[in-house]
Amino acid sequence: MHQSSGRRATSSKSAAKPAPATKGAALLMRFRDADSANGVSRATLTQLAAQLGYERETEVLHYALRKLADEVLPKYELDDGPLTQKQLGAIRKAAGAAGQGKLKSSLF
Repeated sequence: MHQSSGRRATSSKSAAKPAPATKGAALLMRFRDADSANGVSRATLTQLAAQLGYERETEVLHYALRKLADEVLPKYELDDGPLTQKQLGAIRKAAGAAGQGKLKSSLF
């Protein structure tokens, strides 16, 4: 009986081997038996893939997660929190007394 080494035969004509494909981290997903407020069934995923024209169901998952990330995660770098009293004092001092500035133009 012939045992395969698991390697493919290579042609002497090929100039260079393509770089091996890198894969991202994997995640096992268990589907709900029925759709709910925070879960979907495999049948729903299959329907979504067909409706969106995706060949693979994983594309639907990536699409959905991207939309959720855009909706939920901040789109800016988080700051250091509220200003301290010292910082507020410096701003007030630099701004001068309220109502004492000159109006250069009006929006209305």
